[in-house]
Amino acid sequence: MAVAVALIIPWEGLVLESHWDRYAKIWDICYGETQGVGPGMQVTKAECDTRLAKRVGEFDTALRKCLPGPIPDQMRGALISWSYNVGTGAACSSTLVRKANAGDLVGACNELSRWNRAGGKIVRGLTNRREAERKICLEALK
Repeated sequence: MAVAVALIIPWEGLVLESHWDRYAKIWDICYGETQGVGPGMQVTKAECDTRLAKRVGEFDTALRKCLPGPIPDQMRGALISWSYNVGTGAACSSTLVRKANAGDLVGACNELSRWNRAGGKIVRGLTNRREAERKICLEALK
């Protein structure tokens, strides 16, 4: 989904050589990709773009399993970006998904603001990312 990709790219940034994520305590590469990543890996931007498109599709599929009801495409894009960052396990067991499934879509969008911590500490970058996702999520409901 274009909305998800447009949100993920600037917040994750492009990294062509694997590096250690100090917050998640895991190796990542490309646009925050962690699956199958280890030290010393190198990739091209084209490989990263392909990986991201594939992973966004996977996150969309996973999110649809726990959030099966119809929601606006822009809202779904914002939620895919969020779940890409926090993981589908955390996303699918969240109050946000419970609210969305109960029909409280505005409440669900507003829950995004709560997901601004890493390692138990508030992270400014996550606060800003969640606000961008929240804004798109709410705009989708107008």
